[in-house]
Amino acid sequence: MLDTAIVGGGLCGVALARNLLRQGRAVALFEARQRLGGRILSVARAGSAGAADLGPCWFWPDMQPLIKNLVAELGLASIAQRDDGSSLHLSDPDKAPDRIDGRKLHEGARRLPGGMAQLIDVMTKDLPPGLLHFNHVLTGVNDRADHVVLTFANGGDIIEVEARQVALAVPPRLLEQGVRFTPPLDEATQQAMQGTATWMAAQAKVVFAYDRAFWREAGQSGNAFVTHGQSVIGEIYDACDGDPGNAALGGFLALSPELRDSFSVGLPLLMTSQMLQVFGAAIEPAGQHYQDWANEPFTCSALDRTSPSNQHAAVTNPMLRRPQWEGRLHLAGSETAAGGTGYLEGALEAARRVELSLDRGRMKAEGTLPEVARPGGSAASINATSLARFSTWVADQQDVAFDGYRHRLNQNLAAQQSEQLTQRALLESMEDLFDNALRMLEGLPFEISSTAVERGRSPLTPGIQQPFGTLMQSVFDNVIAFNRTSCALSNFPDEHQLSGEYRQVILRDIAAAWLEFSLAANRLLVAKANARHRRLKSPAFTSVSS
Repeated sequence: MLDTAIVGGGLCGVALARNLLRQGRAVALFEARQRLGGRILSVARAGSAGAADLGPCWFWPDMQPLIKNLVAELGLASIAQRDDGSSLHLSDPDKAPDRIDGRKLHEGARRLPGGMAQLIDVMTKDLPPGLLHFNHVLTGVNDRADHVVLTFANGGDIIEVEARQVALAVPPRLLEQGVRFTPPLDEATQQAMQGTATWMAAQAKVVFAYDRAFWREAGQSGNAFVTHGQSVIGEIYDACDGDPGNAALGGFLALSPELRDSFSVGLPLLMTSQMLQVFGAAIEPAGQHYQDWANEPFTCSALDRTSPSNQHAAVTNPMLRRPQWEGRLHLAGSETAAGGTGYLEGALEAARRVELSLDRGRMKAEGTLPEVARPGGSAASINATSLARFSTWVADQQDVAFDGYRHRLNQNLAAQQSEQLTQRALLESMEDLFDNALRMLEGLPFEISSTAVERGRSPLTPGIQQPFGTLMQSVFDNVIAFNRTSCALSNFPDEHQLSGEYRQVILRDIAAAWLEFSLAANRLLVAKANARHRRLKSPAFTSVSS
């Protein structure tokens, strides 16, 4: 039986497999295609040694530390996306384009000269051959209480794989529409999967290779927009890779998937014609590379194709980040990320989240999480163990607190309340969490001398407070994301997208509740110190000691 099975060989799945393998975990990666990379697709340019990115081609190191660090770790060179602030705008098919200056479109963006597929190639070059399994199309996921069974279609064969833990690094909509879960995932998670659009899934991209960068010779940046009703390519950019001999322009099509299909025979000619019109140069491309992602069944779901979205989702439903089946099943992939959703950064963020969650699940299964300190140890070891146990407990409360919020929110909606829905539900959930934290503290052993308590403050109080900083922010971020993706709250604009002022009101309420908890926790620790002091001074203890 595998320790971990990963489904999906995009950047998220490959990064996760690589990291788990480094830890010595028994892991296997299953990919539906015959290649790795998912939406990362780099092809050799016609007539040159360069590569054309038909999937993602940019990353922003100033805002995306994970992909920045990975590029550096892999020793890959990067170049700045050329952007001098100028662009061409073609708004009338019968006129020449207008030039617009002073507006940078790709500021801070960088590319890999050899194509983004280098990320995948370098990460997988040392993976053992038996780790990768291609042409495995996932059809079923079955929970067996202590492990998960995956069912794949592999040509005409049906293959079952058993694993203790599973990560599904696949766009959520593809899973929701094409995979049978037994037992079914909860309704809220299913709705979140269906409601999460796959970024760029219904788009098409083209890259033209040229003998030279003629647009640069004309003092143009390569940036262009075509907005008239007959537009074929809507956005164009300079795709040169730094070598003057590898000149190229890239573009995103403006046509819908249906129109692209209907014009498929003549589409190459239409695209070339528009490029000639925009740049005003009768230079035929040396090669044309085209990719229609809407026709990729392992990228674009039926819903993505019929309801394409050109708006990038800044947040995704936090239900996608929750471990399922007591930690045996995890949803991954860029569309599940808390940050950088849909981008390369999001894929790496999701891989890191799942890796940490898998580690915690393994520790729980092996019983290696911090336990309650045993009597007889030193005061320092007893206190350290109890604080570690408490921190672990607090970390486990993120989903509990968020569930409490959703439950109270639904109750308030059912009661037809319409004001301060988020404020009331979240505050009640956090107050409940703080009450449970106090009960948890009461049951933990601490060894504190009364002399260590200065001005009524226990030296252990900061250690009790510390883990709540991350938890409170995470729960609040999840609430904001959930509200923005909730159909039920779309009828309540003030709750659907919280204003800055409303957020501050909620944060003040939570801060006040946290302060009250901190004071109560400190009183509890001081009382434990005083009780220990009285115990040490009792005649019975003195007699035994002597």
